[in-house]
Amino acid sequence: MGSAGVKFSFIHAADIHLDSPLRGLERYEGAPAEEIRSATRQAFDNLVTLAIDQAVDFVLLAGDLYDGDWKDYNTGLYFVARMARLRDAGIRVFMISGNHDAASQITRQLQLPDNVTRFATDSPETAVVEELNVAIHGQGFATREVTEDLLQNYPQGDLHRFNIGLLHTSLDGKPGHEPYAPCTIDGLRSKGYQYWALGHVHKRELISEEPWILFPGNIQGRHIRETGARGCTLVRVENGEVMQLEQHDIDVLRWSLCAVDIGGCDHIDAVCERVRTAFQQALDDAEGRPVAARLQLHGESALHARLHADPLNWNQEFRAMATGLGGAGLWLEKLSLQTCSPADAAQIQAREDALGGLLRAIREMELNEADSTELAQQISALRQKLPVELLSGEERFDPTSEPMLEDVKELLVTRLLAVPGS
Repeated sequence: MGSAGVKFSFIHAADIHLDSPLRGLERYEGAPAEEIRSATRQAFDNLVTLAIDQAVDFVLLAGDLYDGDWKDYNTGLYFVARMARLRDAGIRVFMISGNHDAASQITRQLQLPDNVTRFATDSPETAVVEELNVAIHGQGFATREVTEDLLQNYPQGDLHRFNIGLLHTSLDGKPGHEPYAPCTIDGLRSKGYQYWALGHVHKRELISEEPWILFPGNIQGRHIRETGARGCTLVRVENGEVMQLEQHDIDVLRWSLCAVDIGGCDHIDAVCERVRTAFQQALDDAEGRPVAARLQLHGESALHARLHADPLNWNQEFRAMATGLGGAGLWLEKLSLQTCSPADAAQIQAREDALGGLLRAIREMELNEADSTELAQQISALRQKLPVELLSGEERFDPTSEPMLEDVKELLVTRLLAVPGS
């Protein structure tokens, strides 16, 4: 590869979803409405600033810049202005359209600054950065639902250049994501590229180091299923080899699932202390960002009946506690009560009948990633029969997500304990 002595860096980001409304907090009194409304823009501003501060040579955007069929042209104007800022800093941008972009009127009509290269959607294209000896290959989505393997038509890597592939894909299938532009790891490797910049999967995942294949995740969590840090990846290359990958958290509001075991709590003060500790930990983990939290109380507690008798009151109590913590701010997105009575649980679990055995089995069940994938395959036929409204939107049913699987376990336990005559 003719890249001796060449050093450069780039940022790999995906799934920006500009102006996508964050779900779950708008309806609550005192919720940070403005932070919610502007979160994706602020996160993208952080990305642009990072690129300039780090003096990267180019930025890769691996699909889903927009969020579906948005008709507000101001979203597009905002993006053009940020691209112009990168142009003024001498930074080029290479981007492909994803499934959400394909549905966007903005994408088709917008005139972009000359530092931006948007790859075609009918077949793969190659952009060469001569001074860096880099070849970037990519193809965007022409329609929202691309079910064929786009990779098949990508060219073989240039042996004399550093090759980067831009692809919006579900790869070989990712729980919670539509199976768009499916392909295999072996297929990616066969192209002879040094780096694959993927998009579509919202959770960061390093697939391979030989070659480098990465989902950077989205830059801003938008609902409770997108918890934890979100950001982009800065890649440093020297002499034709990737030397370093740096994850940069650029999100501005953090989502957190605060699962609190109240097992053994006999007084509400003990519950409140555990909740307060969990809330404070969520704030600490967010490193100065505001937090939107879902509080999940579980475990066997003598307070089970008291909590379930007036969940709305406890929702208000815990929301007030969250508000009173101060700092960057924590808001309660939802209270989920998944507790049970210890007496009932102990009695049934000790029984030698079928119900007792089933309850013990559920309690001991551990679902790993392989089990989750197998479960997803087993229910695929059922999924096709579910109503569209259950499968779409931010609160769509995803039986393979970790929170959902744990919810199922707790729900089964709770239902078993509630069986009449048990």
